[in-house]
Amino acid sequence: MSVPTAQDTAAVREYVAPQWKLIWWRFRKHRLAMISSAIMLLFALVAIFAEVIAPQSADTVDERYTYLPPQQLHLIDTSGGELDFGLYVHGYDTEVDPYTLERSTVVDTSAKIPVGLFVKGEPYELWGLIPADVHLIGPKNPEQPMYLLGADRLGRDMLSRIVHGARVSLSIGLTGVALTFALGVLLGGISGYFGGAVDTVIQRIIELLMSIPTIPLWLGLSAALPADWGPLQTYFAISVILALIGWTDLSRVVRSRFLALREEDFVRAAVLDGCSRLRIIFRHMLPSFTSHIIASLTLAIPLMILAETALSFLGLGLQAPVVSWGVLMQEAQSIVAVATAPWVLTPGIAVAIAVLALNFVGDGLRDSADPYSR
Repeated sequence: MSVPTAQDTAAVREYVAPQWKLIWWRFRKHRLAMISSAIMLLFALVAIFAEVIAPQSADTVDERYTYLPPQQLHLIDTSGGELDFGLYVHGYDTEVDPYTLERSTVVDTSAKIPVGLFVKGEPYELWGLIPADVHLIGPKNPEQPMYLLGADRLGRDMLSRIVHGARVSLSIGLTGVALTFALGVLLGGISGYFGGAVDTVIQRIIELLMSIPTIPLWLGLSAALPADWGPLQTYFAISVILALIGWTDLSRVVRSRFLALREEDFVRAAVLDGCSRLRIIFRHMLPSFTSHIIASLTLAIPLMILAETALSFLGLGLQAPVVSWGVLMQEAQSIVAVATAPWVLTPGIAVAIAVLALNFVGDGLRDSADPYSR
């Protein structure tokens, strides 16, 4: 009797493992996708604990520090002739040109502002429920300025506003994709499984939506929102608008796969076995093309984020006082502001990193869920 080798054991383990384990084993071999997953996990933690991570509130205004340049965070201080370890930033002085009377901000290397971790600062309510005043990073003296990514035209901290904006921009993408997934799978599955007149009606609706130019459609739907709606109502309405626009592509993918699968032997066997239509769809047909659904969903999330950013940037989506990456990018519409304070473009970097990371995660999940990949 032969002793099973390690390869035989691994083959048996893969043969009896459930689908989600096979996907995970393949996914963790995709280095770029794993790195991107870590980045997205970091973004998710930032969005969940935005009040703790942000040094200030997103709406804290200080006109003394309008368009303040980013402060460099230092760890080692050698100005006193000895090595002094500890986080700190330098202060700023304002100079006025005697001829043009132009005000400019210069770094004051003699002014040292100590910075600490988990320091007490501006009070807040975590998730609107838990009162607290501890921030992950901030000046040890709350009266002293700390703007690691600079300040905007009202003296608001860009880092704090980007952190708070991550919650809205990322959640609106997930909310929109959830609605897109529900509409796409439901209508696409009905269209492909039943066919006939039902398929014709649904496909004509899809073609009608896809034939309308995107920008005019956004304009019309956004203009239909009542002007007296609050930020929460507008947020929910924008999510619904993005979902109503984005479900058509996923629906066509699901329909094409259902048309191909409904004639397969395993579907006929399920029908003869007395399985209900819902069980056939969700237990037999949908799992057979998981990779297609995963690829569509993971690519839809960055598209939703970009759509929200574009809508808010154009003034058609979320508006102040709501803080999202798109709302923050509105200030970059002014060439004068960009030339004077290029750090107002920092929210665009956050958008680019999030979109690229989501695309790489989607590629990894698609390859891992593909039953024909090796």
